Amino acid sequence: MEYRGYDSAGIAIDGSNDIESPHSKVALLRKAGKVSVLSDFIKESADDLDMDMEYNIHCGIAHTRWATHGSPRDVNSHPHRSNDKNEFLVVHNGIITNYREIKEYLEKKGHKFESETDTEVIAKLTQHIHDRYPDFSFRQLVETVIQQLEGAFALAFKSSRFPGQLVASRRGSPLLVGIKSNSRLQTNHFPVSFSKDAGWKWGDEKQTDGRRFMSNHATHLRDESSFVETPNNILDLSIDSRDVCNLPVPVDESQRRLSAFMNSLKNAVRSSNGSAKLEISDSTTAVRPFDSADWEVEYFVASDAAAIIEHTKQVLFLEDDDVAFVEDGALTIHRISRHADNGEQKREVQLLEMELQEIMKGSYKTYMQKEIFEQPDSVVNTMRGRLLPSRQVVLGGIKEYLPDIKRCRRLIMVACGTSFHSAIACRQILEELSELPVVVELASDFLDRETPIFRDDVCLFISQSGETADTLMALRYCKPRGALTIGVTNTVGSSICRESHCGIHINAGPEIGVASTKAYTSQILSLLMFALTLSDDRISMATRREEIIDALNDLPNLIREVLKLDDKVHEIAQQIYKEKSLLIMGRGFNFATCLEGALKIKELSYMHCEGIMSGELKHGPLAMVDEFLSICMVVCNDHVYKKSLNALQQVVARKGAPIIIADNSVPEGDLAGMKHILRVPKTVDCVQNILTVIPLQLLSYHIAELNGANVDRPRNLAKSVTVE
Repeated sequence: MEYRGYDSAGIAIDGSNDIESPHSKVALLRKAGKVSVLSDFIKESADDLDMDMEYNIHCGIAHTRWATHGSPRDVNSHPHRSNDKNEFLVVHNGIITNYREIKEYLEKKGHKFESETDTEVIAKLTQHIHDRYPDFSFRQLVETVIQQLEGAFALAFKSSRFPGQLVASRRGSPLLVGIKSNSRLQTNHFPVSFSKDAGWKWGDEKQTDGRRFMSNHATHLRDESSFVETPNNILDLSIDSRDVCNLPVPVDESQRRLSAFMNSLKNAVRSSNGSAKLEISDSTTAVRPFDSADWEVEYFVASDAAAIIEHTKQVLFLEDDDVAFVEDGALTIHRISRHADNGEQKREVQLLEMELQEIMKGSYKTYMQKEIFEQPDSVVNTMRGRLLPSRQVVLGGIKEYLPDIKRCRRLIMVACGTSFHSAIACRQILEELSELPVVVELASDFLDRETPIFRDDVCLFISQSGETADTLMALRYCKPRGALTIGVTNTVGSSICRESHCGIHINAGPEIGVASTKAYTSQILSLLMFALTLSDDRISMATRREEIIDALNDLPNLIREVLKLDDKVHEIAQQIYKEKSLLIMGRGFNFATCLEGALKIKELSYMHCEGIMSGELKHGPLAMVDEFLSICMVVCNDHVYKKSLNALQQVVARKGAPIIIADNSVPEGDLAGMKHILRVPKTVDCVQNILTVIPLQLLSYHIAELNGANVDRPRNLAKSVTVE
């Protein structure tokens, strides 16, 4: 998972050197810095670990961390442990929003914390419950723990108490299970077992009202006999599990919830004679390789398919609140509760289509460089099977919903970062071809404002990974309000793909570099084709449509021409890479190019860079212009050409000397004799912004390289932003 951006790494494996008791000890190895630092540390630890030990069954967990709580230090790295004996260990992607309340509760119970992270409370809470209820199985412990967590998480647990077992679960963050075996599986459909229906009874065998797990959206444990209604519909008991017979010290609301939770468990497992007893009636169905006489199997739990593609192409994607349990080579999928509208559920094993060579650098120096130069091919993949020789545009993912989309009253595009810029790039052509009002929203702001959504709205959610937390939350906000939801992603099986009504897969191929390049151009293409499908029955738009379709057919060759500017862009980068600030100006279809180019330079080179609408120049930014300020301007021969020239003259009049990105049709005399002019091929206006953004992608790459920055993994950034 290195490519997603990280600041520390760690691993937990069976570490006993005793061949008679190989699982009795867990080795925890963590280091701040790159995976190579961890690798060196493991080699240094060879004296403590017998590297020749062989295991018939082995479970290990590892993690590359992107800091959200606590600075990048060894002690803040994952996996996190429950105590110094490493009894329970956990790795976590996401953010636990109620970790402070849980931490305060556990500290009062005597638990000591060693890190600043939110994740450590998960390991400590697991230990806390296990100490009081040692009869709980590993899976039951995890199911109990995750009911107390609020926020987003993908978790994997390991324990020396339960050797050879692995438990994983997710809510809000992506998680998949890869399966590699020398034998075929018994089935490609894993049945989901529901704990409630499986007969989890808490109490004496003679009790007729055996209590079961009850959950409100699988968030909190309820004991029905002692449930007290609160404004948040959450347990609100005031008796602590360790002092059932005594009145508790007053605690705040968050403390009360956890005390109530422990109390409900205490009451639920107490038998008539006062001793704790657990009755288990489990009817789960395990799936393992078919050939039971001679088989081997490996399971890989990861948050991205690219992490396991070198091992297997067989994966199943977990849904929110699924619990995957691996023991003795068998995998089972569980859920804590069944919603009223859920029938029998299964998780299908899917075959990944990506190839290992797609995520390798090949002859390129970095992944980002490779992905920039892949764009002639990636745009072909995006259009393949959709832009037909008959000049029709067919998007199979939305075909059934097209009549409903055409009847809508408003189009809303919701996205973050680069995906937001692709929406801005296509807003004008969508308005033109659909003749509908088109709104572009930043997902975080969209949620903050609680934007009104109506049944006749169509909402597009754009995300390269399909897991962007804010965009996914916006989808979950819009869907219950009756809007038709469309996902535009680059990842099959992602949360946005699964939860939207229909979608458009951009087919850009795996993108490993943290800064998006080919996914951006493919997103613009996908939205352009979406606009074309909305206007396919409008005679008045026929000429315009044909002009755009012709431009799309020529696009791969035009991109190859632009990529030939690489050496010239490198020369320009050598002159400006030491600058502290850069302004990029443009308007019309190329305003999105300015925003995206500025974002790339900020991401990769850490230089201050700002994309400015050149029409706003006189409203403030012009005050910054002088002979010392680095400026780049995009000037193309389109409907705002004269206005763009006016902005150029204003900059030149203040002794500015901008770098110009212009199409071939712009006369040399109109460019004020500027020294640096990057010429791109002329094409139709709504496609031109794909060509003008590529020189800025190259510029950001070269500036970062010249400054010695890590191009593929910029500091402080992650590829998939799965937290809000």
